[in-house]
Amino acid sequence: MAVNLLLGLQWGDEGKGKIVDVLTKNYDIIARFQGGPNAGHTLIFDGHKHVLHTIPSGIFHKEAVNVVGNGVVIDPVIFKKELENLAQFNLDFKTKLLISRKAHLILPTHRLLDAASETSKGKAKIGSTLKGIGPTYMDKTGRNGMRVGDLELDDWKDKYAALTEKHIKMIDFFNVDIQYNLEELEAEFCEAIDVLKQLTFIDSEEYLNNAIKNNKTILAEGAQGSLLDIDFGTYPYVTSSNTTAAGACTGLGVAPNKIGDVFGIFKAYTTRVGSGPFPTELFDEDGATMSKVGMEFGATTGRPRRCGWLDLVALKYAVQVNGVTQLMMMKGDVLSGFDTLKACTSYNYKGTEVSHLPYNIEEHNVTPIYTEFKGWKEDLTSMTSEATLPKELKEYIKFIEDFVEVPVKIVSVGPDRKQTIMR
Repeated sequence: MAVNLLLGLQWGDEGKGKIVDVLTKNYDIIARFQGGPNAGHTLIFDGHKHVLHTIPSGIFHKEAVNVVGNGVVIDPVIFKKELENLAQFNLDFKTKLLISRKAHLILPTHRLLDAASETSKGKAKIGSTLKGIGPTYMDKTGRNGMRVGDLELDDWKDKYAALTEKHIKMIDFFNVDIQYNLEELEAEFCEAIDVLKQLTFIDSEEYLNNAIKNNKTILAEGAQGSLLDIDFGTYPYVTSSNTTAAGACTGLGVAPNKIGDVFGIFKAYTTRVGSGPFPTELFDEDGATMSKVGMEFGATTGRPRRCGWLDLVALKYAVQVNGVTQLMMMKGDVLSGFDTLKACTSYNYKGTEVSHLPYNIEEHNVTPIYTEFKGWKEDLTSMTSEATLPKELKEYIKFIEDFVEVPVKIVSVGPDRKQTIMR
């Protein structure tokens, strides 16, 4: 039995949470494999909006087991708040939410380090969410980090104290004005640790591989998007983990030959939060309309998202590095009402037309070359079948499929789980 992957193919915010929620009924286990609480997965159903940050998006399905894998970094304080927000739903966290012992912990001083580092950069800041993600992954690769399994050891507080002391010295080195009360932060952290320790810790690689042997169906859930991958994204304006398909193997302990389908999610247009290059970004009325109609604000930070036309060059790149087998197009409904749509099909890169994603896509190097499409006026939000979709949208989808050479199997026409058309 193979593990299927679900990944974002742009700069995040593609709508992965909704699709995981839609697909969960087909799977026994939903496993999150990377990232931290800088991710925000939004689910809307039964008139309620839910935003998850660390907990996998299958948590609302009573039959599904949700695993937080070793590649994830966990902030116990944020995790505790997530659990509190879900308390009203009477979910069985003890048996349906399992935490890898090898997942790393975000300490209060990781967040402070993040703020100090970003402040020190001035205008060159990368747009960090200031959740402590980067410093935690730095400790992980520097072999200094604290892991969930350490909480089961008698001396975990000694390890915590030593790492915190190191962080304070590093914060002082940045020589920036960061105000904090460490005593208050630590009291909040220790209270959250007590809650975290009430959950079930597992050796997740053993658990998942046994599940595969026992023919359990597994969906691996990514966070952020492929263009934010630490290796293949628009570096340095990226996250600190591997958001691409390869990250699922290292983030769960699953071998490459156990990977089955790779579901790639993209918006019918493009958005980006924070700093970094964005060749198709719009600064006109079209961009403002996308932002307003699409309610483009970060689920975690509330920051407004930058909006632009679909970048097919970048999308094809993401399809390639992930080995995507099926595409899922989100927010097609947001494009209703545009007279003309555009999609970037190549770049003018330093005076030469290229059809691949080059090393540097800063605006002084890259100008998008567009193909235009006729728009549609119909409201898609109440449509329930492919047959009812406007002809212009079908032509737009067909062009995308031909360009990236992968079929679009799902078209989302609204935020609710019911507003999902299977093709």
